[in-house]
Amino acid sequence: MAPRVGLVVDSTCDLPENWPYRSRIHVIPMHIRFGDTDYREGVDITESEFYQKILTQGLVPKTSQPSPGEFADFYRQLAPQYDVILSLHLGSKLSGTYQSAVLGAQMVADQIQVIPFDSNGGSAGVGFMADETFEMLDAGATLDEVLQRLALLRERIQIILTPKDLHFARMSGRINALSAFVASMLRIHPIIMLEDGKLEASQRARSRKKALGRMVQLLQQRLGPGPSHIAIVHAQAPEAVESLKKEVVTHLQPQKLWIAKLSSAVSSHLGPGTIGLGGYRID
Repeated sequence: MAPRVGLVVDSTCDLPENWPYRSRIHVIPMHIRFGDTDYREGVDITESEFYQKILTQGLVPKTSQPSPGEFADFYRQLAPQYDVILSLHLGSKLSGTYQSAVLGAQMVADQIQVIPFDSNGGSAGVGFMADETFEMLDAGATLDEVLQRLALLRERIQIILTPKDLHFARMSGRINALSAFVASMLRIHPIIMLEDGKLEASQRARSRKKALGRMVQLLQQRLGPGPSHIAIVHAQAPEAVESLKKEVVTHLQPQKLWIAKLSSAVSSHLGPGTIGLGGYRID
């Protein structure tokens, strides 16, 4: 008999609202701190409350990963349902979340086998990994086959983002090479790319429209010709979604095209108005 496999992700995993496997995935919340008050994303604070606090308090929130103990408790709660848990998380070069998962897994090793997996990215990248995991398991794939596929996706998935302004990205300190953009004193829109597991501000555009067009060009260059899975993620930027969607359909070959909201924990570092693309070749 095939083992019962449970899937855990952290709350930075971005998925479309109508995703068919939503009832089967287990999400451990990231922490978001406004001043001295700590909230668990999606548990103690909703998305609308998150943005309302930003608007009314004018604060740039801080984020932190669940502790190893929180992971251990989370795994223990799931242990009766499964024989093994696959735990997919935000890349270890971006956050300590994966390392907390590793330590949490060690704490419950006598109760349940947990396999932490470093996505080397995040957002819709982890979402696509979760999507393929369920598709493969339902088709009868072994856990080893799933892990081999995830390792391939980790190399293929591309993430490109652009914030509406520089305020949050400058305050967060999470974006490499951003200081050069800030120092330019120009009203520019940085284009932030996932490079070797890190977020790099490698290009700039003079307008929002040009930034969106450049993102599509860059993704097209990186994916090359052929069918792909694409996600558009945004932080309260619905006005940009439709125009970006048209560009994606025109210039790429999406077999799946997701529209997903960017997690509050990621929005904390890039700010409201951020929009991004994630995708990978599927052939």
